[in-house]
Amino acid sequence: MVEILFGENGATSMKRAIEKGVISGTLENIICLDLILDIGDIREKVDSTYRQNLIFDMYTQNGYDNSEDTLKELQEVKNQYIDEHNRLMDYVLKGEPIRIWYSNTPYDMCGFYYICDLLKDVSNEISAVKLPGYIQIHDVIVLYQSWGEIIPEKFSAFIKYGKRISQMERKLFGDDWLKLIEDNSPLRATINGQLIGVPVDFYDHLIYKYLKVKPMKEIQLIGSILENYPIGVGEWWYASRIEHMIENNKIKILEDSDMKYLRILSNI
Repeated sequence: MVEILFGENGATSMKRAIEKGVISGTLENIICLDLILDIGDIREKVDSTYRQNLIFDMYTQNGYDNSEDTLKELQEVKNQYIDEHNRLMDYVLKGEPIRIWYSNTPYDMCGFYYICDLLKDVSNEISAVKLPGYIQIHDVIVLYQSWGEIIPEKFSAFIKYGKRISQMERKLFGDDWLKLIEDNSPLRATINGQLIGVPVDFYDHLIYKYLKVKPMKEIQLIGSILENYPIGVGEWWYASRIEHMIENNKIKILEDSDMKYLRILSNI
C-alpha cells in the first residue's frame, strides 16, 4: 500500500507510526507531496521551475538562517517533492494500491483533487482517509486540523475512516481540480467545506486585525494568527504577505532586525 500525504509533519508522524508498529507498512511506501498547491499559478506543472522556486521562497521567508549550507539544503528540499512525485508514478505503473490521507485544509484539499485528476484513468485500487474535524472521546471533544497534529500512536484509530474512491468519484474530484486550474486564482481556500479560488490578499485582514491592537514582533503576530485561526495556512504565507505590506507602505517597521521574525511592526 502506497501512502500519500501532502504535508511534511503528517508524513513524519506516519513514518514514526510504522516504525513503532502502530500501523503496517514500509517507510519506502510513504509519499510526501508537499507541493503547496493552494498557493500560486496551478497552470504551471508541478515539476516546473516556477513551482520549485515557489516552494523555495516559502521555506526561506523567515530569514532565520540564510547561510550557504542552509540554502543549499533547501534547494534540495524543493527538488525532493518532484522526486516523490516520480516515485508515486513508478508505484502506479507497478499497479500498487494507493491510499490518500487528506484533511479539510486548503493544501490537502488541493492535493487530493490533483491526485484524483492525475489518477482518474488508472486501474489501481485507490482509497482515501479524510481527517474528521473532531472526535468525541468519552465526554471530551478533540478537534483536528491537519495530519501533522496526529501523534504516531493515534494513527491506527483513523484507518476506519478510509473509503474506496471509485473511478467516477476520481473524475468528479478531478473535474473540480480542472475548474480551479481554469480559475487560477492566486490562492485557494476552503470555505464551508468547498475549495474555491480567492484573491491574493484574502487573509490580509487577519494581519491588520492584530496590528490594530498594538505593535508587536512579527513572530508574535504570526503566532497569534495561527493560534486563533487554525485554517491550514502556513506561517510562510503570512510572512510573505507582511513583507509585501511593508514594501507597499501598508504596515511599517518600528524596530528592525536582521532576523525578520524579530522585527517590531505596526499599522501605518
